[in-house]
Amino acid sequence: MSNRFFKFIPWAAVFLIFCNFTLAESKSKEETDQVKIQHEITVTANRVETDVRETASSVTIITREDMEAQGKTTVIEVLQDILSLYPLQNGPFGSAASIQIRGANTEHTKIMLDGVELNDPITPSRSFNLAHLSIESIDRIEVLRGPQSTLYGSDAMGGVINIITQKRSGDPKLKLTTMGGSYETAIGSAQVTGGADSITYSLGLNRSHSNGFSAAGSQYEGNSENDGYDNTGVTGALQIKTKKNIQFGLSFLTYSAAVDIDNYGGDFGDDPNNIEKNRNFLIKGGGQGLFFNNHWESRLKLSYMEQKRTYDNPIDDIHPFDSDSSEYKSGLFKADWQNNFYFLENNVFTAGLEYLTEKGESEYYSESIWGPYCSIFPLKTAQNIGIYMQDRAEIFDNFFFTIGGRWDKHNEAGSHLTGRITSAYYLEATKTKFKAAFGTGFKAPSLYQLYAPATLYGLTGNINLEPEKTTGWETGIEQNLWDDRFQLGITYFSNSFSNLIDFDYTQGYINIKKASTQGLEFTFRAIPVDNLHLAAVYSNIKAIDENTEEYLLRRPKNRLSLSLDYTFAQKAVFHLSLNYTGKRDDIYFSGWTSTRVTMDQYSLVNAAFSYSILKNLAVFIRLDNLLDEEYEIIKGYGTPGFSVYGGIAIEI
Repeated sequence: MSNRFFKFIPWAAVFLIFCNFTLAESKSKEETDQVKIQHEITVTANRVETDVRETASSVTIITREDMEAQGKTTVIEVLQDILSLYPLQNGPFGSAASIQIRGANTEHTKIMLDGVELNDPITPSRSFNLAHLSIESIDRIEVLRGPQSTLYGSDAMGGVINIITQKRSGDPKLKLTTMGGSYETAIGSAQVTGGADSITYSLGLNRSHSNGFSAAGSQYEGNSENDGYDNTGVTGALQIKTKKNIQFGLSFLTYSAAVDIDNYGGDFGDDPNNIEKNRNFLIKGGGQGLFFNNHWESRLKLSYMEQKRTYDNPIDDIHPFDSDSSEYKSGLFKADWQNNFYFLENNVFTAGLEYLTEKGESEYYSESIWGPYCSIFPLKTAQNIGIYMQDRAEIFDNFFFTIGGRWDKHNEAGSHLTGRITSAYYLEATKTKFKAAFGTGFKAPSLYQLYAPATLYGLTGNINLEPEKTTGWETGIEQNLWDDRFQLGITYFSNSFSNLIDFDYTQGYINIKKASTQGLEFTFRAIPVDNLHLAAVYSNIKAIDENTEEYLLRRPKNRLSLSLDYTFAQKAVFHLSLNYTGKRDDIYFSGWTSTRVTMDQYSLVNAAFSYSILKNLAVFIRLDNLLDEEYEIIKGYGTPGFSVYGGIAIEI
C-alpha cells in the first residue's frame, strides 16, 4: 500500500494545485466576502496555541457549535463520527465505552480534561471509561492522532483526546437545558457562567436517566430485561487574573453513576440485579504568568483524581446459588510545570517537568455451590518522572518545524526515551500544505499488570515488565480551493507496536505481542453556499497482529462519515449525517467456547434540527438510526434502534 501511495502523491498534488489555479482565475471580486472555512486553533498539538494550518500533526477539533448542531449530550456520542476513531460500547447509555485511534488498543489513547489525564490506574490496562462524561460544560474537544508521548508521556501511543471546558466572562448567564425521548430517557442540565476582566467563573449541574434496553442484546434468546442508567454530575471553575500578567485557576469535576449490567453478551446473558456504580472526583489548581517582557511563560498545574467502581450481583432466579461483589479504588496525583520561551522571533521553545504518583486497590468476593472465594489486590503505588522539550520554528512564514524529546523514569519499568519530529510546508500561491511527522511512544505497565497477586492457576503480575513501545510516521497533503470554500486532505500513516503486554496462563503478564497498523485518511469540507456546510471523512485501516498474522479484533477496515449542516435565516439549523462502518472480526463467547466471527457492515443515518423561537429560547429534536438498522458494535451486545429525542434550551 505504501509504495502505491507514494506514487500517487505527486499526481494528487499536481491535480489539486491545477484545480486551485483554475478556480482562482475564475472567481470574481464579490466572492472575497463569502463565508470561508476558518483556520482553527489547536492547543493540544504543541501544548501552545497553534494555527492548525501551521502544524503537521493530524488533529480534529469538535466545537461547541458542532455538538449542539448534532444534538449530542455525551462525549462518547460526540466522538462517534470522527476520522479514524472507532468507539466501543457494550450496551445502552452508561455501558462501558472506550475509543480506538487508528487501530491502536483502547488503552493506547490518553484521555484528558483541560490537559489533566483521566486514565484509571486500577483498570487492568489503565484505560478510561468515557460513558459518564456529559458535554454540558465543554467548549471543544481536540483529537490528536499518532504517537504523542513526547509531550504527553505514557498511554499516548495511539493518540490523545483533550476535552476542554468553557471559560466565559461578562454578565452572569444561566443556561437551562432539558431533553427527553426514547427508552424513557430524561436529561437535564443547568450552567451559570460569568465574570469580569479579572475573574471568571462557571458552575454546572447535569442529571441523566434512561431505562435503556438489554445490554446482552434483545435479539438473542433469553434477553428481555432493560438495563437502566442514572448519572448526576457537577462541574465548577474559577479563574483570577492579576495586573502583572499572572493568573490562577481552580476547577473540579465530580459525577456519580449507576448502570444495570448483564453477565455477558449473547444468549441468556441477562441479569436482573447486576449493578455497577461509578464515582469520580477530579480537582485541578494552578497558575501561569508572563515574565521578562513576555519572553517567558510559565505554567504550573496540580491535579488529583479519585475513582471508585463497585459491582453488586446478588442471587436471583437466574443464578439462585451464585453471587459476587467487588470494589475498585484508585487515585492519581500529578504535577506539571511547563515553560514556553519566546526569545527568538517565530520560535517557541517548550520545556517541562512532570511528576505522577498513582495508587490502586481492589477486592472481589463470590459465593457458589463450590463455596466462597475472594481475591484481594492490596494497595499498590507507582511513580513516574518525565522531562520533555520541544522546539517549534517558523521559517520564511511558510515552513513550520518541530523537534522534541522526552525522558521518563518509572519506579518499576525503568527509563524510557521518546521523540517526535514534524514539518509542514504551506504554499501560499496555491494554498497547499504538505506535512510529515515521525514519532515514538510508550506505555508503562499498569498497577495490575505489575502487582496482581498469583492465583491457584499460576502467576499474574510481573514486576519485570518493560514499557510497551510504538514507532509511527505519517505524511499527507491538504488543499484549499475556491477562495477557501473547499478543503481536501489525504494522509497516509503507519505504526509499529512492540513489547505489547499480554496474559499467558503459565507465566502471567509478559511482553510478548507485536502489532502494526497502517492506513489512509481522506477529508473533505465545503461551503458551496454561505449557509450550507458539507463534510466527509473516510479511513481505511489495516491492523495486524504480527504474532498470528491475523487482523486485530474490532477494527473495521473501512469507515465513512458524511454530514450536512444548513442554517435557515440564522434561526434554525438542520443536521444530517450518514455513518458507515465496514466488516470487522470479533470473538463470540457461548458457554465455555469461543468462536472468531466476522461482523456485518452497517450504516447509521442520524438527523437533528434546532430552532430559536426567541433570542434566548430554542427547541431541538434529534433522530438517531433513522432507518432502524440492526447492528452490533461488540459481538453479543445490544445497540439502540430508531430513537427520537427532543428538548428546550433557555439562556437567561
